[in-house]
Amino acid sequence: MADGETSGMLGSEGVESSMKEDNLGMEIDAPPSSREGSATAEDWRRALDRVVPAVVVLRTTATRAFDTEPAGASYATGFVVDKGHGIILTNRHVVKPGPVVAEAMFVNREEIPVYPIYRDPVHDFGFFRYDPGAIKFLEYEEIPLTPEAACVGLEIRVVGNDSGEKVSILAGTLARLDRDAPHYKKDGYNDFNTFYMQAASGTKGGSSGSPVIDCKGRAVALNAGSKSSSASAFFLPLERVVRALTLIQEHWNSFGSNLETVTIPRGTLQVTFLHKGFDETRRLGLKSETEQMVRLASPFGETGMLVVDSVVPGGPAHKKLEPGDVLVHVNGEVVTQFLKLETLLDDGVHGEIHLQIERGGTTLTVNLMVQDLHTITPNYFLEVSGAVIHQLSYQQARNFRFKCGLVYVAETGYMLSRACVPRHAIIKKFAGEEIVQLDDFISVLAKLSKGARVPLEYISHIDRHRNKSVLVTIDRHEWYAPPQLYTRNDSTGLWIASPAISSDSALLASKVSGGQINASSTRVLSVVESDHLEHKHQHDDGNSTDRSIRMQTDGENIVDGSHSNEDLILEKKRRRIEEESTVESIISSNGAVHNFKDQAFEHPINLDNSDLSQDQGTEPTNASLAEQVIEPTLVMFEVHVPPSCMIDGVHSQHFFGTGVIVYHSETMGLVAVDRNTVAVSVSDVMLSFAAYPMEIPGEVVFLHPVHNYALVAYDPSALGAGAAIVRAAKLLPEPALRRGDSVYLVGLSRSLQATSRKSIVTNPCAAVNIGSADCPRYRATNMEVIELDTDFGSSFSGVLSDEHGRVQALWASFSTQLKYGGSSLEDHQFVRGIPIYAISEVLEKIIFGASGPLLLINGIKKPMPLVRILEVELYPTLLSKARSFGLSDSWVQALAKKDAARRQVLRVKGCLAGSKAESLLEQGDMILAINKEPITCFRDIENACQELDRSEDPDGGLRMTIFRQGNEIDLVVGTDVRGGNGTTRLVNWCGCIIQDPHSAVRALGFLPEEGHGVYVARWCHGSPVHRYSLYALQWIVEINGKLTPDLETFVQVTKELEHGEFVRVKTVHLNGKPRVLTLKQDLHYWPTWELKFDRDTATWRRSIIKELDSSTA
Repeated sequence: MADGETSGMLGSEGVESSMKEDNLGMEIDAPPSSREGSATAEDWRRALDRVVPAVVVLRTTATRAFDTEPAGASYATGFVVDKGHGIILTNRHVVKPGPVVAEAMFVNREEIPVYPIYRDPVHDFGFFRYDPGAIKFLEYEEIPLTPEAACVGLEIRVVGNDSGEKVSILAGTLARLDRDAPHYKKDGYNDFNTFYMQAASGTKGGSSGSPVIDCKGRAVALNAGSKSSSASAFFLPLERVVRALTLIQEHWNSFGSNLETVTIPRGTLQVTFLHKGFDETRRLGLKSETEQMVRLASPFGETGMLVVDSVVPGGPAHKKLEPGDVLVHVNGEVVTQFLKLETLLDDGVHGEIHLQIERGGTTLTVNLMVQDLHTITPNYFLEVSGAVIHQLSYQQARNFRFKCGLVYVAETGYMLSRACVPRHAIIKKFAGEEIVQLDDFISVLAKLSKGARVPLEYISHIDRHRNKSVLVTIDRHEWYAPPQLYTRNDSTGLWIASPAISSDSALLASKVSGGQINASSTRVLSVVESDHLEHKHQHDDGNSTDRSIRMQTDGENIVDGSHSNEDLILEKKRRRIEEESTVESIISSNGAVHNFKDQAFEHPINLDNSDLSQDQGTEPTNASLAEQVIEPTLVMFEVHVPPSCMIDGVHSQHFFGTGVIVYHSETMGLVAVDRNTVAVSVSDVMLSFAAYPMEIPGEVVFLHPVHNYALVAYDPSALGAGAAIVRAAKLLPEPALRRGDSVYLVGLSRSLQATSRKSIVTNPCAAVNIGSADCPRYRATNMEVIELDTDFGSSFSGVLSDEHGRVQALWASFSTQLKYGGSSLEDHQFVRGIPIYAISEVLEKIIFGASGPLLLINGIKKPMPLVRILEVELYPTLLSKARSFGLSDSWVQALAKKDAARRQVLRVKGCLAGSKAESLLEQGDMILAINKEPITCFRDIENACQELDRSEDPDGGLRMTIFRQGNEIDLVVGTDVRGGNGTTRLVNWCGCIIQDPHSAVRALGFLPEEGHGVYVARWCHGSPVHRYSLYALQWIVEINGKLTPDLETFVQVTKELEHGEFVRVKTVHLNGKPRVLTLKQDLHYWPTWELKFDRDTATWRRSIIKELDSSTA
């Protein structure tokens, strides 16, 4: 979350309301003096003078999601309870069960680091420690804890912070001491087995951990939560807090400040009790004589008894206690209060305890072993591919009614979310092996190789009675660091990272061979399997907002099923190829198709060695000839972008789309697809072929800098027998489509079924006009597209072909943003046709080896073309409008004669910042001619750039004639050369993703004056940039006064920064507003690293720029 972490609250009657720690504010509510009783205003003033200096604002950052808490940054409150030892008391949900970095700010704004020393496994309290000697300029005293002073009617003050801005004070009166513990979340932290206090005192965000004081300045309770609908605050009693603090102090006094061996015994039966009134216990079957005995044995005023509410499966009380059991005796003593029961449990860890209960009027005696609560509270976790996995804690086991210790997914990261595994999942099997504990998962993971696709079986608390199976793909590229184990160290308050698997394991030793797409380790679903899974696709994953699909098998792992019916499909495809050969000969005789060398090859199919079997009858088809010809050339794309690599403004992590094979040989296959499907090269691409039931990985080899298409390579040998069935489409770049032409729109459904319809071209040269997104990302500019009278909707992509199946255009998806009612922009997509000439021109250069940088594709280095472009955004204006701007009749006539259909002139909308044209062309300029040839469309400019490329002086520029404010001007405008790789390097510093400004940012027409700067593309929750509010959509122009004009300079500057050092950062926002902030570098949890594309191996390589030496961690 960008603005703070949420800690939900639930008041009485089970009504949920949310609490944000950084949103809670405290309001000064001065009560009438008559409510003060014996305490005078002077008494409260003296008490507050002593208390306020000891209250601190806590700024906490949960660096990783863990157990009940997500990663994030928040504000809260704490107060000093031991000045000599430097101990601060606050809430458990502030201390966090997982890794946390925190600072305390005293009332005089002195800031010091604090470290967690204890968080209670059940109750909402914990302790931070600090160095008392670090406070130089403030006189303060510790606040004494006096739980026995709490009583109904006591006037209290809650002293806390208002979202970190200031100390504020709220008055109230204790109304109840026996309120049920508030229920915050169904899947998060909840306190239980304790009473809470309640007061009419509406605390707000930031007040968590505030002291609840009386008029003598003593803390009588700890503020924990509130119910905003009734302005009620909930306070935790301090009895167990005092016990824990005393044990810590005794240990410290005896052994010094080394807390590594401190022991705070905590016992549990893994049972939740509720306090029910005697009327309710009678209805549950309590005998009248038992009630009479309990009333006599209990303190005066006792109103009820403890009743079993829930029992955790697999715990000491499982199958021995049941909900509704009324607790009568514990070790022979009548127990009706939580405090007495907890005292007996804490004092009896690892011992046996004897319970007498009544169940439906029957008296039963149960003997149970008291379990150590700390043994079922996880203190280590595995981080792999951004996922956080650890053993299921008692808290979550109680929420979900699972056994403690199961393998639990606290954060899905990339690898698991890609397979649609939800948060809170329990992993049962991995790669066919049973997973009982975390070590089992690590052991299986170490045996797998990069790119392997293996089944994972899990269960969710939402649908607990059915196991679900998905395919997990092990990362092929180095998107994330190798798997690491983080273990809590209470002596330092840090979590220490260590390698989870050895360096010689299969996972770390395996490498993706240079440019060779290794499909042998990629598990491929047969058609039968995919069909079986298709009807079970679900979209109930609460984490997925990107159209992710979960594949589910109801308790059955369908991985090695038979391949029935596939020989039918294979034979059908072969016959179709034979039928199409006649059509292809007709096409070739027309001489209109652009043929390429080695575009198809013969690959004999050996049915004896294939996995296909069981011949069955064919089904008749009513498909058009165009559909039959095109179908074997179509490919369904599924693209995943790792969250750690969300660069270039890419707006989603998951994309679907249809592409067409434009080249297919023995050594290389190329597929063309729109850039709303393949947005960036930093992605994992999976290709599913319509011609053959096979799914293999692809690699992005070319992203056109202007046109909305990308080229993706695949390894034909990975298709096996399917290599002879899969084929490249015949491209027909000329003649261009005209208004009224008939075309066939052919594409694929999600189930890989070809779909087609006949349509009419309504506009063959519609200019694309897409505005900038709120987060700048690729958008098509300077393009003319094809519009049809009818299509299949905005999510259907494919190709446009003639009646013989010759591809004339790519039916592509375009991304834009629109306003729907409100003021905010929402993502939207539409489809239009891209003339195939735009693709064939680049394709020729790749196939025939035009000059350009080499790229390894399937083990062979091929030169990739560079594209010369005029980095200017243009838009067409009708000649009738241009005449009104003063364009002369002679030019109007010349332009109309050149292009009678369009009757337009191109005008400058803006120049890309940093381009060669930026200082020459101005907004509103009309481009009349290049080299004295009239210019009427975008293709004219592209042709002029290509001519310049072929000239003797390609850097000489375009000789333009423009019209500006009534004057014709001749000038030479320089062009820029761009590659097709997109962004090939990124740096993660302090949790933000840094890159050089990409073209969409430069298209805004503005770069900072301070030498441009590097661009912040994204930021991570729980990172230093989250804590200090260095967010995306801005440039970093200076670090500690040193300019950072480019990424390499930025890396060199940040290398000099040390762990824990405060860094001064100057930024410039996209709106041009400068800002200076400071942040504290944390190399322990957030080392500086970079990800760079290696052209020699065609892989993304991750390398550490600077990290904390493990010896100093």
